[in-house]
Parts: sequence; structure tokens; C-alpha cells
Amino acid sequence: MARTERVLGVDDPTTQSLRGLWARAAEADGVGAVSEALSDLGLTPVLVGGMALVILGSRRVTHDFDFVISKPDNQLEEVVAILYSRGLELASRVNEAGDVTATIDNQRVAAIRLRIDAPASAYFFNPVTRLRIDLLFDFPIPAAELVKTATTMKIRSQVLRVASEENLLRLKQIARADRSVAADAQDIEFLEARRKRSR
Repeated sequence: MARTERVLGVDDPTTQSLRGLWARAAEADGVGAVSEALSDLGLTPVLVGGMALVILGSRRVTHDFDFVISKPDNQLEEVVAILYSRGLELASRVNEAGDVTATIDNQRVAAIRLRIDAPASAYFFNPVTRLRIDLLFDFPIPAAELVKTATTMKIRSQVLRVASEENLLRLKQIARADRSVAADAQDIEFLEARRKRSR
């Protein structure tokens, strides 16, 4: 079976802030629906990363929604179906800036690829709306641990679990140690300033 890959233009407008993206009802509902469907499978999605910080008030510009979920194991096909049914395709290539440049447009092929590769995370991207959802499979902190202190937040009509500020800080410190990106240092500064104000 040949892999079907959709190649995307590198100059596509993916640099807009997700504050604007979240404000668009269809996409907000899409993210919420994905989170709810993953919850229905018992995978306890917890929002982490830049979008969690935006929800807390950060002015950070981010391109995706990051969810830590429990490892899907025998539910992998259902996870892929949830995303593909909402127009999100598995990213097969990203450029050095982290922008998705190609996706697998065949749901079955995507599930097989994930089963064979067994990655710690997977990126899903909607080539039409430019929405990106990244799933981290109990990585780098297990979802069950994150959900214990997560805050449930209602945004528009959607309910999401957002990692606690303490865990967001831990995750950012792990990320900074692994990749040394300027945004991680800014995120750590934002979270530490919030902690000081709340004392």
C-alpha cells in the first residue's frame, strides 16, 4: 500500500496567534470536540504548551494545541479516526521552524505508520483551516499525573483540562533542557512571574 502524502506550501499563513484562532468558533469547537472524544476513550487529555499559557494570559504567539494523553495502545485506530473525522491529518514532514509541510491524507495509512513508528508524540494538521493539534503520549510526564492537578476550564462552549501552572513550569523546564528554544525561556519567565504574584 502506497503512502498518500499531501505536500503543503511552506509560505502558507501559519504564523497567526492562536488567540485569533481560538476565537473562531468552528475551530474552538473542533479542539473541544477532539478533547471530549479523547476523554470518552479514557485517554485523559490535558492541555499543555503555548496554548495553555495563552489561556493563562500569556501574549505568546503559538501555532498549535498540545495535549498530553495516555498512551492509546489498542485504541490507536480510534484516536486517528477522531482526528481524521475532523479534517486533521497526521503530519509526515515538518520544516526546521516546526511548520507542517506534508501530511498523510489516508487515515488507515496514518494509523499503520503510528503503530509501526510508536512515536512519543504525533502532530495532526488540518490543511484547510491550518489548525494543528499535537498529541504527546504520556510524554514527558504521564497524563494520569498531569490530570491530578489540572484545572478544568470552560472556554466558549468547550470544557478543557489545562495542566497546573506548576506542571506547565516543569514541562517548560524539560523542554528548555532538551531543545534550548527562546520561547521556552520566555514561557518560564511568564510562569515564574505568575507564581510570584500569587504568593
